[in-house]
Amino acid sequence: MPAIVVERLSKTYYSYKRPPGVWNAIKSLFKRERHEVQAVRDISFTIEEGELVGFLGPNGAGKTTTLKMLSGIIFPTSGEAKVLGYTPWERRPEMQRQIALVMGQKMQLWWDLPPYESYILLKALYEVPDEEFERRVNELAEMLEIRHVLNTQVRRLSLGERMKCELLAALLHRPRVLFLDEPTIGLDVVSQKRIREFLKEYNRRERTTILLTSHYMQDVQELAQRVLIIHHGQLIFDDTLRALVERYSPSKALHLQFERPVSVEELSRFGRVVRADGLEAVLEAPREQVSRIASEALQALPIHDITIEEVDVDEIIRDIFAGKREAIVG
Repeated sequence: MPAIVVERLSKTYYSYKRPPGVWNAIKSLFKRERHEVQAVRDISFTIEEGELVGFLGPNGAGKTTTLKMLSGIIFPTSGEAKVLGYTPWERRPEMQRQIALVMGQKMQLWWDLPPYESYILLKALYEVPDEEFERRVNELAEMLEIRHVLNTQVRRLSLGERMKCELLAALLHRPRVLFLDEPTIGLDVVSQKRIREFLKEYNRRERTTILLTSHYMQDVQELAQRVLIIHHGQLIFDDTLRALVERYSPSKALHLQFERPVSVEELSRFGRVVRADGLEAVLEAPREQVSRIASEALQALPIHDITIEEVDVDEIIRDIFAGKREAIVG
């Protein structure tokens, strides 16, 4: 059975406009202009148990709203969803004991208490047996390298340490589904990497289903087996990162290093010159012709080294959001 099934899920928010001024305030008592914002529009997808899926989109695209609906925090306007066979917004205790939500910009730990004190409260809330509790805390603290901060007040911890403690709190009751909303936001590159390594290993060991949102493509590239892209509330792509690159990037990049300076005129016959500074250059060539072009360039130019790479995934994603590339749910 799939861990998550979403069918035509939508969420619309309503607000009322009130122009400035006393007279407008009086008029608004009798007639108000309603403003409608469709945060999520008829999205559908299925996630199998044990999958680690990246959920991408610009700010305001509907990522967090979707996670809140799937975790039961808010009700949808229309559509259906099942998480482990339960309807999330019914908030059945049987489901809530099997899921967890971590939001990078919100904490569930008490600010003035050490993390361990918060874990004791969560232990009672989720009815975790004493022996299991100690084993889980020790095991996860070891994996996250935070054993030394468990008895330090949360407000005295670094941002990276706090996020690791939040992850331990979320995983204490061994959830089958984990929703992560930008877990590496604001962290330095070392902390980001350690959290990615932990999530990858935890998913491998526990087979926990993970739906991850992030603005850092490195998170998704290193972790996700599959990617969902949402834009203006609509799901516009559902496939692997490799499929994304192959479908929406018709070219590859050739990075060239020369033994002597080479002019742009000499380079332009082999492809579009992206960058050139005499001894180094980057060319863009059609995917299906790149092998032939590389071979011809090696024969015609004083090339010291050549590498062929895919176009940067960040660039593809930016172009999709900017409307330069058309994405289709696959």
